[in-house]
Amino acid sequence: MSDANRKPTLVVGGGMTGITTALELSEMGEDVILVEKEPFLGGRVASFTNYFPKLCPPWCGLEINFKRLKSDPHVTVHTQAKVTKIEGDVGAYKATVEVAPRYINEKCTACGDCAEACTVEIDDAYNKGMSKTKAVYMSHPMAYPKRYVLDKEAAGDADCKKIADACKYGAVNLDDAAQTLELEVGQVVWAAGWRNYDVSKVGYLNYDKLPDVLTNLEFERLAATSGPTGGKLTRPSDGKEIESIAFVQCAGSRDVNHLSYCSGVCCLGSLKHIGYVREKAPNAKVYMFHIDVRAGKYEGFYTQIQGEDNVEIIKGKVAGIYAEGDKLRLQVEDIEAAKALKVDVDMAVLATGVVPNTDDMPLEAEKDEFGFLVLDLDNKGIIPAGMVRKPTDVAT
Repeated sequence: MSDANRKPTLVVGGGMTGITTALELSEMGEDVILVEKEPFLGGRVASFTNYFPKLCPPWCGLEINFKRLKSDPHVTVHTQAKVTKIEGDVGAYKATVEVAPRYINEKCTACGDCAEACTVEIDDAYNKGMSKTKAVYMSHPMAYPKRYVLDKEAAGDADCKKIADACKYGAVNLDDAAQTLELEVGQVVWAAGWRNYDVSKVGYLNYDKLPDVLTNLEFERLAATSGPTGGKLTRPSDGKEIESIAFVQCAGSRDVNHLSYCSGVCCLGSLKHIGYVREKAPNAKVYMFHIDVRAGKYEGFYTQIQGEDNVEIIKGKVAGIYAEGDKLRLQVEDIEAAKALKVDVDMAVLATGVVPNTDDMPLEAEKDEFGFLVLDLDNKGIIPAGMVRKPTDVAT
C-alpha cells in the first residue's frame, strides 16, 4: 500500500497509553483517530494525586500532551465515543463508533456560567462518587477538551433552559444528537486500560458495608487537594481526621476465588499512598498487610517507606474487617511472628485487583487465561497497549 493510500490508525482509549501512542504515531507521519468513552481524556492517571514512578501530579505529564494534541493536525479526537463494531483485516478495517451527544459545542470558553446557573447535582464520577458536581460540568480545570458536558437527562427541562440562557457564547445545543461514525482504518491499537475488581465480592472485607473502607482509587481522590476533602485525610463516616490507617494488599488478587494472578502495581501504589499519609497526617499510625511486597526495580522506594516513622509493614493476609465501636477492626495473621492480630484503625484502604478492559471488545483478539491481550507480532493489525497487556506503571 502506498503512503498516499495509507489509512489512519484507530487508537481506542484516551488514557496515558492511548494519548502517547497517538502522538508518537503522528510524529512518525501517521494519521490517527483517538476515541475515548468518557467526556475527557486522561484516563485513570488524570484522577491520581501523584502518579508512579515520577511521584508528581498527573498534569506534569498530561498538560504538555494535551497541548500537543490541540495543535496536532494528524490526530482526530472523539470523546464520549464507543467502538461498537470492527470488521475487515489489516490495512482495511471498518470501525463503527457511536458518539454520544455532549450538548456543549466548540464555542464553550469554560467560563463556568452554565454550572453557576445549574441547580441540579449529580454524583461526581471524577471523585469516585464521594462528592457532588453540577449536572453540567467539567471534571477538573485541566480537562481536555476544555469545555463542559451536560447530563441532559439528570438536569431536566427547567435547568436545561437555565443553562442555555446563561451561556452568552451560544455554546449550549440542547438539540445535539448522537452520531454514528463509519471509519476506515489500517490498524487498531487497543489501549482501553483497566478497572478495579469488584471488591464487594470479597465479602470478608465488607467494602460495601463499612464507609471507612475505601478502594485504592477512592483514596487517590481523598488525598488530592482537588478532591472531595481538599486533600484532608478524613473518614467518610464522620469527617474525623485519621489517626490510624491500614493498607490491605491483594484485595481480590492472588486469590483462587477471585483473581488468581498478581495485579502487579498494587504494592507500589500502596507504598505511594503511605507517602501521602506521612505528608498529610505525619502523626498517624500506618499499617500495611501483605502476602509479600513486590517492588521489582523500585526496591529502594520500598526500603525508604519501610523506614518511615509510624509505619509498620506486616507479612500477613487480612482475614476480615468489621466495625468495633467507632473504629475498624482488622483480623490478620502476622506470619513472621506466628501470631494472630486484631488491629483497630480509623480507615482501611484496599489494594484492589486490576482487570483489563477487554471484555466487550468488538473484534477477535487473542487473550490469556486472565483476559489480558496477547501481543502477536505476526498480527500487524490489532495491537494491544498498556494495561490491557499486563499491569504496568506509567513509565514502563
